[in-house]
Amino acid sequence: MLSRVADSLYWMSRYMERTDGILRMLRINYASSQDDIQEFSWKPVLRIFSYLEEEQATIIAKQTRAVLQYMVTEKENTNSVLNIVTRARENARSVQDHITKELWQCLNDFYHTIRDEQLVRSLDKEDPISILDVLIRHGLIYYGTADITMARGEGYAFLNIGKFLERGVQSADILDIKFSDLQFDLAHTDTTYWKYLLLSISGYELYLKTYRTGFDARNVVEQIVLNEDFPRSVIYSVNQLYRYFERLKSDRNKEAWKKLEFMIGSIQAKIKYSNVESILEQGLHAYLKGIKEELYEVGKALDQHYFAYT
Repeated sequence: MLSRVADSLYWMSRYMERTDGILRMLRINYASSQDDIQEFSWKPVLRIFSYLEEEQATIIAKQTRAVLQYMVTEKENTNSVLNIVTRARENARSVQDHITKELWQCLNDFYHTIRDEQLVRSLDKEDPISILDVLIRHGLIYYGTADITMARGEGYAFLNIGKFLERGVQSADILDIKFSDLQFDLAHTDTTYWKYLLLSISGYELYLKTYRTGFDARNVVEQIVLNEDFPRSVIYSVNQLYRYFERLKSDRNKEAWKKLEFMIGSIQAKIKYSNVESILEQGLHAYLKGIKEELYEVGKALDQHYFAYT
């Protein structure tokens, strides 16, 4: 496969995973904001998913509609859903011969929906939940279509490498920032806080089924970092990243493959042989920051060895 094609598939997938994460976070945080209008702040969401300076984030942190417009449809925000979906579509268009017609149609439909001026007006005047639900469904259709129509070749491997690399970084980042909001206070007992954190990454139902003793910060860390059955945990993402990267093994690029396989395997081992106590002993922030940095290094190595970037 040409490096240009692999690059476009990889970034298309990363952008779509980022879109899904942003929309889910916005939806759940909007619901949370309605429960606690006086105290609620959008600053954690802006820290995770935007490049705003602290001062700029503070200005709009209490303005729900302004945040939603900025994160969903703002053309000047490089990380808005509008711009991310546009970049995903541009990557898909450049490799139409390597994706199915159905997958291209999904992305094209999503692109035209997010660009609709009526959506911008509705987001400002109507119930945002219904608008966000429409956009989230477009993402789900994309995931389902990719799963049932794409051939299981190199292209599919690059799609999943992009998806799970993005997801691993995202889950670590969300956990880090939400705990930093509490000054990493593990004795925090506000069940609503933990509920909305888990809902934002679709982990609430699994948590209730796994932990019968109520909400506890250590259990939240365990599920989001170490639970191999939770599809948005850090370890699940890294396991899947390793699984799909293994499929790229060939005699053509043996040295680069071994280097990246070692990098991903090291992250996998680091998480696999951790437990909540060892993570907290090291410091949750330091641990998560280390995982994120190592995942970013994997991304840079992919750029260098597989996508022909210098």
